[in-house]
Amino acid sequence: MDLGLTERLKPILEQVRQMIRDEIKPLDAEFLAEVEKGDRWRYTSRQSEILEGLKARAKERGLWNFWLTDSERGYGLTTVEYAYLAEEMGKSHLAAEVFNCSAPDTGNMEVFERYGGEAMKKRWLEPLLDGRIRSAYLMTEPDVASSDATNIAMACVRDGDSYVLNGEKWWSSGAGDPRCAVYIVMVHSPSAERGKHQQHSMIVVDAATPGIEVLRAMEVYGMDDAPHGHMHIRFSDVRVPAENMLLGEGGGFEIAQGRLGPGRIHHCMRAIGQAENALELMCRRSLQREAFGKPIAHLGANHDIIANCRMEIEQARLLCLKAAWMMDQGDPRAAAPWISQIKVVAPIMALKVIDEAVQMFGAQGISQDTTLAHSWKHVRTLRLADGPDAVHRRQVARVELKKYTQQKV
Repeated sequence: MDLGLTERLKPILEQVRQMIRDEIKPLDAEFLAEVEKGDRWRYTSRQSEILEGLKARAKERGLWNFWLTDSERGYGLTTVEYAYLAEEMGKSHLAAEVFNCSAPDTGNMEVFERYGGEAMKKRWLEPLLDGRIRSAYLMTEPDVASSDATNIAMACVRDGDSYVLNGEKWWSSGAGDPRCAVYIVMVHSPSAERGKHQQHSMIVVDAATPGIEVLRAMEVYGMDDAPHGHMHIRFSDVRVPAENMLLGEGGGFEIAQGRLGPGRIHHCMRAIGQAENALELMCRRSLQREAFGKPIAHLGANHDIIANCRMEIEQARLLCLKAAWMMDQGDPRAAAPWISQIKVVAPIMALKVIDEAVQMFGAQGISQDTTLAHSWKHVRTLRLADGPDAVHRRQVARVELKKYTQQKV
């Protein structure tokens, strides 16, 4: 099992690391400050200048679409190789989008590539791969416990050459972006002839379709994440062409598992990057700030805190790389419990490191003067995104218990 840097990856990683450090990260604060100017849900001219300028530079250098693992379209990286790049991207607010590697677009592009017809690829996949539009993935619903996806209830009824959609979705990440042009939507399309996990489907919906109403932006601890947004959306008699159904009726769970697995790994490695960023800030602060006549690094239990953060980051990284390696072996069922393990471990670890960094900064740590408060809110959300901790722990426990019993668990 080789989890180290390959010779192919080393020069790419160095280019990505350097661009993030020298060109992208220095513009994060200015980009975010622009949100407060004018319409929060429209990019200011300066935001567009920053983002599009960085994307153009990344594309010119060939630093683009790394997430296309095992594909002729991209570098053909393994999941393990991509994981190192995702960690670096986690250190900057803008980096993932600059390299066209941001959620939910990466997962949606995989769905289009695997399951979309040629017309669909032409209309949606090509502009997504080129970074000209954004997309959203609509799964969670306000009125059901969506941690059990069999509860998803948005009605999808065939009517001639169309499907008619009715219901509500929320936490639709990216749907607030003015460039968001297309949704991939998990819907309920029941049939007595199909099994429990074949009662749902995925369908592609043009975001401009009549009957779609964005009700509000959901807030994370008071932050609306404009202009990206996590929107609450109502569908009222929304008509979608029948050919927009992916993999036929009942194929929703099959698509979802293929889509969510890689995305979870990407999220976890970016969380590790955020933890690394927080540890760096913590160390620099502890050496620069003095109290009671000495640098605060040497006060109280701060040596232990810094050491424990380093050790926990290393442990989480190794577990994430092993999960990535399991994915690369081509057996999704074997990889699933490893993905669930890191999906629990990485956000909890990152939250702890970020919180310790906040404590080291004192009152400044919870303010807008550092990136820590923003990172904490983002990573806390990750403990719910793509399945809450309890669901993933349940999956890990079921696999573990099967080793010792023949009974159903």
